[in-house]
Amino acid sequence: MTGGTTGERPVLRVIRGDATPEEVAALLAVVAARAAAAPEARPRPAAAWNDRGRVMRAPVAPGPGAWRASAWPG
Repeated sequence: MTGGTTGERPVLRVIRGDATPEEVAALLAVVAARAAAAPEARPRPAAAWNDRGRVMRAPVAPGPGAWRASAWPG
C-alpha cells in the first residue's frame, strides 16, 4: 500500500503476502473502531469509611487464663 500523495509516508505497509485493497480497508476499519471505542469504566474501590469490615469485631480467641485476663484493665 502506498501513500495518497507523493512524499507522504504510508500509514500501513504490507510486509509479507498479497493484501487486497479490501483486506487493507477491513483491517483499517477494525483498528479505527478499536481506537475510537470508549475505554471500559473500571469500578472504583470502596472508600475506607464505607467499609463494613471495619465495624466487625475481631473473633474471640479464648485460651489458658483468658477469663482472668478479661478482668484486667486496659
